Amino acid sequence: MKIMPNRMDRGFEKYQQEFEQRALEVLRSGWYVLGEQVSSFEKEFAEYVGTRECVGLASGLDALWIAVRLLGIGKGDEVIVQGNTYIASVMGITINGATPIFVEPDEYYNLDPDKIEEKITPRTKAVMVVHLYGQSARMDKISAICKKHNLRLIEDCAQSHGACFNGKMTGSFGDAGCFSFYPSKNLGAFGDAGAVAVDDPQLAADFRVFRNYGSEKRYYNKVVGANSRLDELQAGLLRVRLTHMEELTREKVEIAQRYTQCLDNPLITLPQVAPGATSVWHQYVIRTPLRDRLIEYLNEKEIGTIIHYPIPPHLAEAYRYLGHKEGEFPITEEYAKTVLSIPIYNGMTREEQDRVIDAINQFKG
Repeated sequence: MKIMPNRMDRGFEKYQQEFEQRALEVLRSGWYVLGEQVSSFEKEFAEYVGTRECVGLASGLDALWIAVRLLGIGKGDEVIVQGNTYIASVMGITINGATPIFVEPDEYYNLDPDKIEEKITPRTKAVMVVHLYGQSARMDKISAICKKHNLRLIEDCAQSHGACFNGKMTGSFGDAGCFSFYPSKNLGAFGDAGAVAVDDPQLAADFRVFRNYGSEKRYYNKVVGANSRLDELQAGLLRVRLTHMEELTREKVEIAQRYTQCLDNPLITLPQVAPGATSVWHQYVIRTPLRDRLIEYLNEKEIGTIIHYPIPPHLAEAYRYLGHKEGEFPITEEYAKTVLSIPIYNGMTREEQDRVIDAINQFKG
């Protein structure tokens, strides 16, 4: 049987009765948009993250671009962001007409704090930090830099639900913590869904107006907003999974720890966790200069993998207009050529883990 890079059906089956009961509850309620499930989820998720407010949105990308918009960042402004992120992070900046200023990642795949200040200019308005692959970035240094230079701090937490730095959860450090609940995420919905976590009640109120066509009261529009509402069904299902997050996170941490202890191949570089940081292991990302051969070898053994991500944003066709050239960000580009995500998911059996471990350990290149 093929081992997939991710299995979302296992996560459903584990709590199937609870999911189905909640879905029926929502369907029978007759209220499907901005109702009790959304407001309850917002309260519960804010408590989980450790912020005063949470606003449910339609997607993680919406959380990013609306956050940039409502923080007053637009044309002529610059936002610092790591070079090896998923392109949605950058889209959150450019949708608003602002310019992404790329910074190389550190050895933990996150924004390198020591390379931020050299990129700050009079046009810099914010730092967007991405907690990639489930590990918190080094938020002590990044927060201090933002405070020193009076910059907004936006967190892309699409992959880091529950990850902490020095005991404080990602999404609670900055002006806005932007979350995706895409089905493959650690806290995944059953379709597109997102949210923003904030401490500022006025900013939360602005998000609530903006997500609903710019309307605080029906048919009375304060601003030109968007249609970005977390729907009742997804909110209800997310509430179910949220009650099990401690167990779900522990399971992925245990799989990752087993990989780290058992994988032993000189051709493979294993991921590391920064001091003070925790990872919820959204992905377990190895590196090898022989990636294509490894992918082919694992495919022959029916073990699936994914590359996160093969083309860094600065080299994407969509951002050719920024004028970046190959070789400009060597660390970012090296990661793009060598990283490989191996299977890790809730419900992964020990036998499946053994097959992955044995196969990688036996890889000869």
